[in-house]
Amino acid sequence: MEWTRSDEDLLVRIDPGEEIHVSLQKLADEVGFNAAAITSGIGRTCDNEYGYMNNDGIYIKRLLENPSELVSLSGNIARTQEGKPFTHIHCCWSDDNNNVHAGHMFNATVHVVAEIHIRIMKDVIMSRHPLPDVALLGLRFS
Repeated sequence: MEWTRSDEDLLVRIDPGEEIHVSLQKLADEVGFNAAAITSGIGRTCDNEYGYMNNDGIYIKRLLENPSELVSLSGNIARTQEGKPFTHIHCCWSDDNNNVHAGHMFNATVHVVAEIHIRIMKDVIMSRHPLPDVALLGLRFS
């Protein structure tokens, strides 16, 4: 992974074999921010695990193993109550037949490259806390 910074904007290149969540969490610690918006991402990834939360608050997961085009990525980065970086990301992929697969991203390993834009929110602290009856850590602001 390499990155560059212009004011509060980061442009990140994630390389083959690197997992996107892990890379962005490492970046949050390296740069030292508590809150950020992930505004865009493109590239080619594989071993994509994605899904959605059903009406009972349970995540339903799917696997898209073959390399696919990452056509859209967005989300945010906050901190858990323990201070660890937490990435919440949604994605759209296009497989080699141009079928679209989209949802909450649980895992995605870079196959060729991923290029991601992040906007640091320097005057905001965002944290993640358990929500009752769902498998999601809710976002709080302070």
